Amino acid sequence: MSRARFRRLALLAVLLLQPLVCSPSPAKAASALAAWALTEQGTLQLRTGRHARLEAFFQGPSDGKGTRVWIDLPGELKFPRRVAGRGAVKEIRLGKPRPGATRLVIEFQPWVQLNPNDLTLRGTAADRWELAFKGLPLKGLDDMGEGDLTGRSAWSPSIRIRPSQVPVDPSGLPTVAQNRYSVVIDPGHGGPDPGAVGIRGLRESDVVLDVSLQVAALLRARGVTVNLTRTREVDVDLPPRVSLANRSGANAFVSIHANALSMSRPDVNGVETFFFSDPRSARLAAYLQQQMMAVSGGSPNRGVRRGRFFVIRRTTMPSALVEMGFVTGAIDAPRLATADHRRRLALAIAAGVLNYLKLEVR
Repeated sequence: MSRARFRRLALLAVLLLQPLVCSPSPAKAASALAAWALTEQGTLQLRTGRHARLEAFFQGPSDGKGTRVWIDLPGELKFPRRVAGRGAVKEIRLGKPRPGATRLVIEFQPWVQLNPNDLTLRGTAADRWELAFKGLPLKGLDDMGEGDLTGRSAWSPSIRIRPSQVPVDPSGLPTVAQNRYSVVIDPGHGGPDPGAVGIRGLRESDVVLDVSLQVAALLRARGVTVNLTRTREVDVDLPPRVSLANRSGANAFVSIHANALSMSRPDVNGVETFFFSDPRSARLAAYLQQQMMAVSGGSPNRGVRRGRFFVIRRTTMPSALVEMGFVTGAIDAPRLATADHRRRLALAIAAGVLNYLKLEVR
């Protein structure tokens, strides 16, 4: 086993008019991390609170894990989570290493070799940071991230979506045996956690709640019992969502989300669906992806992928997490902002669930 290397990366602030200093953050202060992205060129980009103090660390391969680089920031992350990597990146983790702190960890595949002397976390503005992973193999990498790196809306005024009051029409949807099946629908985020915020301030939590309520109504119209992890703009942590699902004895669990990258990358669009490992979950994800793509012409098909999201990793029934498009995408965002497209997505997701129940559940 190669000897583990552990060292602090250089912190180089450029284009800043004053030193990067801040007073100690109280334990309950919100995380200084506002947005992050890892580009297909192998560059980590961060947006933080102004003049936040960051520390970056490097550890070589050890204990069966690949090289890891992590950034510690002040303020406490509310929702620890994992994001499945692509190409040379195995996984990105966001967590709370100690009270009052946030940690973003990038773990690379075991075969990736990086020289810590070539890595520098650079401050490019009072609230912007970059770390270029020199020598990182770029094959298979894809833009990924969370939140708005620009810190401003590209267009105005901002869009606020309210759940649709128009009754949904289930005619044309597949039919299943009445009162035989149970499904849990999980509208991501909610309350003080808006999820991703995109073009014209389009909020992920608003989009997914509207779609989720319509999906639930459509499934109920087909005789399916539906439990929702939230029905309004409230804050629900991840473990209670999983607990509700596991107690329900449902036949399927579907978590509904919208994707995001940087506001500077409106060219990134697409629909994708994640599952953890169960073959039944993979089939559920495939039915959902197929139906969503049928109503998302022009938006790239990012496919069915394995993912380690908490809600699909910890649920005991077949589970999938859908990303209906990018709220930061020039193609996807205007669609997600329209009631007609959200209605089409709701019909598509309901059809995918019903097809799965009808063809796969005995």
